[in-house]
Amino acid sequence: MTPFHIPYLSGNESKYIQEVIDNGTHFSGDGLFGKRCTEFLENLTKTKALLTPSCTAALEMAALLLDVQPGDEVIMSPFTFSSTANAFELRGAKVVYCDIRPDTLNIDETLIQGLITDRTKVIVPMHYGGVGCNMSMILEIARSNGLFVVEDAAQCINSFQDGKHLGSIGDIGCISFHETKNIHCGEGGAILINNRDLLERAEVIREKGTNRSKFLRGEIPFYKKIDVGSSYLMSEINAAFLWAQLQQLNEATDQRLLVWNNYLEFFTNEFSEMEFSTGCVGHNGHIFWVIDNGLSHEKMHYALGHYQLLSNCDPNSVAYKTKNICRLSLESKNQMLVFEAFMKANTK
Repeated sequence: MTPFHIPYLSGNESKYIQEVIDNGTHFSGDGLFGKRCTEFLENLTKTKALLTPSCTAALEMAALLLDVQPGDEVIMSPFTFSSTANAFELRGAKVVYCDIRPDTLNIDETLIQGLITDRTKVIVPMHYGGVGCNMSMILEIARSNGLFVVEDAAQCINSFQDGKHLGSIGDIGCISFHETKNIHCGEGGAILINNRDLLERAEVIREKGTNRSKFLRGEIPFYKKIDVGSSYLMSEINAAFLWAQLQQLNEATDQRLLVWNNYLEFFTNEFSEMEFSTGCVGHNGHIFWVIDNGLSHEKMHYALGHYQLLSNCDPNSVAYKTKNICRLSLESKNQMLVFEAFMKANTK
C-alpha cells in the first residue's frame, strides 16, 4: 500500500548533512547551507528571506514584528491551520473570522471591509493549497484602512500570482518546509520581509532580541539585547537538507502538478457537478480537494479529511462545508485507486 503522502527526497540530503558533520565547525543557524538557501529563496521571491525553524515560528515573528497587542483585532479565514490564529492570540489579539470563497476556499475578500473596526490591525490571507487569495483587493483594503497584511503562504513554495511569489506581496509572508509540503527539511520555514521598514527589527527578533546579526557582519564590535525576541533560526543540519530539496524545486513541483492535473481532468470530465479544486495560473499543485462524499472515511490511505474550522461557523456559511472536505493523495501510485473508488461510489 502506498501511503497518502511520501515526503520528497532529492537524493543529496545525506551528502550535504555529512558535509556539515565533516566540516565540524558550524551546526547552528546561518551557516554555509543556510546562506545558500537564503540566497535561493531571495532570488525566487525577489524579497528578503530569513530561515526559521517552522512556519509557525515565522508567524509568531510576524506578530512580534507588527507589535500586536492585547485588544488588537486580526482578520483571517476560519479554514486555516491553528498556528495562523495562535501566533496572534499569543500576543493577546482577538481573531475575527471571515467567511471563505467557494471556488478556492480562501478568505472572501468582498467580506473583509465589513469586519474592520477601529481595533483592526492585521489582515492574514492564507493561500489554501498554494492557490492565491485576491491579493490586489486585499492590499487595497489594507492600505485604505492603514492595516498590515501578513500572508500565510505555508503551502506556497513555488506558487505565483501575477508574476509574484505568494508571500512576497503583503508586508510579511510566511512559508513552511514541513515534511507535508512539496519540498521540506522535516521541520522548517522562512519569513519574507517585504516591508523594508521591518527588516532591521526582524533580524533582532530572530536573534533572541539582540543585534547579533550586525555583529556577525562586522558592523558593530559587540552585540547586546535591544528588544524582545526568541530563537528563530533554522539549524545548519536542517538547512543542508533543505538545500538538497531547493535544488530540485522545479522537478518536485512538476511531479506534483502532473498528478494534480490528472485529477482535474478526471473530475471535470466525470464529475463536473461536484465541488473540487480548480487551481489558478501559477499554483504549485499542493492540494487537490473534493467536497467529501464519504470516501475519506472509507479509504483512508488515499483520501483524507483535513483540519477542522477554527470557529463554529454558521451552517449557511461557505466555510461550514469544509467540515466534509476530502484531500486526495498526490502520490502517482494512488491515482488509479482514487479514480476507481469515485467511479464505483457514484454508480451504486
